Amino acid sequence: MSTGPGLESLVDQTISVITNDGRNIVVFLKGFDQATNIILDESHERVYSTKEGVQQLVLGLYIIRGDNISVVGELDEELDSALDLSNLRAHPLKPVIH
Repeated sequence: MSTGPGLESLVDQTISVITNDGRNIVVFLKGFDQATNIILDESHERVYSTKEGVQQLVLGLYIIRGDNISVVGELDEELDSALDLSNLRAHPLKPVIH
């Protein structure tokens, strides 16, 4: 039985997770299980707005159930650190409808 395809290579790296309810969480992936529940550390949520810059809410150690995950992606830390989030404007993501 396969566990979360490709997640093995992302353990101990900074990743971006988009949840079914449209949240964008930037995290350090600590581990996962056979149901793709993920354990995250040093996590923070990025809240996007069209009127003001991106807010970053510190979450710390965090667990997300596998059935609440829409997208898991690698994060280019060099490119990400060069972004000026205070000047970035965007519409928040809408929830995923199944």
